[in-house]
Amino acid sequence: MTRTTRTSLPSVLAVDAGNSKTDVALIAADGTVLGTGRSGGFQPPRHGVEAAVDVLGQAVAEAVAAAGLPAAGPGSPYAARVSACLANADLPVEERRLADAIGARGWGAATDVRNDTFAVLRAGVDEPRGVAVVCGAGINCVGMTPDGRTARFPALGRISGDWGGGGSLAEEALWCAARAEDGRGGATELARALPAHLGHDSMASLIEALHLGGVPHGRRHELTAVLFAVAAAGDPVALSLVHRQADEIVAMASVALSRLGLLDEEVPVVLGGGVLAARHPQLNDRIATALTARAPRALITVITAPPVLGAGLLGLDAVGSPPGAHEKLRTHFG
Repeated sequence: MTRTTRTSLPSVLAVDAGNSKTDVALIAADGTVLGTGRSGGFQPPRHGVEAAVDVLGQAVAEAVAAAGLPAAGPGSPYAARVSACLANADLPVEERRLADAIGARGWGAATDVRNDTFAVLRAGVDEPRGVAVVCGAGINCVGMTPDGRTARFPALGRISGDWGGGGSLAEEALWCAARAEDGRGGATELARALPAHLGHDSMASLIEALHLGGVPHGRRHELTAVLFAVAAAGDPVALSLVHRQADEIVAMASVALSRLGLLDEEVPVVLGGGVLAARHPQLNDRIATALTARAPRALITVITAPPVLGAGLLGLDAVGSPPGAHEKLRTHFG
């Protein structure tokens, strides 16, 4: 492998860090990917900022090794700019703190930190203009325009008015199923399907197992797929939860478009995250119909490209890369 020297410093160190994994790419000025790396989830609320940034460092080191870069030293960064899109960077104050912590590592001559939803948005648009809603384990929405204006939500859960994502859907499905079995709620196939999926014969048995740790907490996310299967079969209770999720996604996207003055313009609305990428008709079709009624010219797309692509594109935007660089980067991750 040809070693990259400091005279040919890469333009961008792109970082996309979610709760479960971190992806890093070193990118040349022309959009060539020189090296990539992967490490674990980025969770500063649980582990602290410095420990969380250490996890990023593992992926950075892997990318640097793949690119054949010499070891960094004082005043010798790996790239002209770090473009980091991070989970748990939900408030501007958190972005500033994380930018300071990452900047102190000396990986780039300059450091930009954004919430990771911005990476999904930029990966799905040809220019930094549009709105993205991410519905995976949780839910978030951001919008941006080429002049630097943004629209966003705190995305801190119920305390900031948020509802949805796989975690909330599984929890609501369990709530409805429990009440159906004991008589407090309406009948639903969820009362049979949820416990059966996890090897139990009743909600009472499943509730006890969940409470006492008999079912690993991580398996709860599997119940979201069960909910969608039951909804697809026509169960009205399950379908009402799916429709509630669709309506929440439309509300977030519409408000973000309105804040940016884009509600009546032709503009991309990018849908990302595991729940939306699964393209459940009961969810995605309702989103399309309801959003079109509120934003008739919205161009809805579902993106499956890796978000590190978006982080890289944002970095290339910032350094003013030459024509063709963005498309070359897209081709690499295509």
